[in-house]
Amino acid sequence: MNEGLFITFEGGEGSGKTTIINKLVPLLEEKGISVLTSREPGGVRIAEEIRNIILNPDNKEMCYETEALLFAASRMQHLKEKVIPALNDGKIVICDRYLDSSLVYQGYCRGLGFEKVMSANAFACEYMPNVTFFIDVTPEVGLSRLKGRNTKIDRLDKESLDFHQRVYDGYLKLCDMYPNRVIRIDGNRDVDSIVSDILERINKIM
Repeated sequence: MNEGLFITFEGGEGSGKTTIINKLVPLLEEKGISVLTSREPGGVRIAEEIRNIILNPDNKEMCYETEALLFAASRMQHLKEKVIPALNDGKIVICDRYLDSSLVYQGYCRGLGFEKVMSANAFACEYMPNVTFFIDVTPEVGLSRLKGRNTKIDRLDKESLDFHQRVYDGYLKLCDMYPNRVIRIDGNRDVDSIVSDILERINKIM
């Protein structure tokens, strides 16, 4: 039985998840809390190799079902190899994206449906997060933040604004579906205010 705390962060492109996590973790560690950070897809070698396949801009012919199954396969490897052992050690695991991303991107945006994506992940997901923070930033704001960044453009970054709007709408639906787990955080504030808000909420959960 795991004694740790599994926290995930969700949001559209440019929502600031990574920056928020990088500022949050040292504050938790200052309290003597053992924290492990990771990301999806990826986090461990095999899962990172699957990530490269998923996000490779050359893989234009990839069908949506294949995309969903690759995410699920990456997720299982990540859980087995990294997340579950850390939770069993009593650590807080903070993950940048998890199952909710698949529900939104493949289930809602790709039109596969939440039920089909949940079915594909039923074998892979032994654990659901204790809490998920959805960083609420509109696609217009998020995509504008990506401009000028010296980062490689992946297959999802090349999607249309309409696609990213559907991503946003999908996350709003998840907030309604899982109100006891998904916490909506206003991502338009300065980073320190956002981190302070999240830290206060984590303290309450603990």
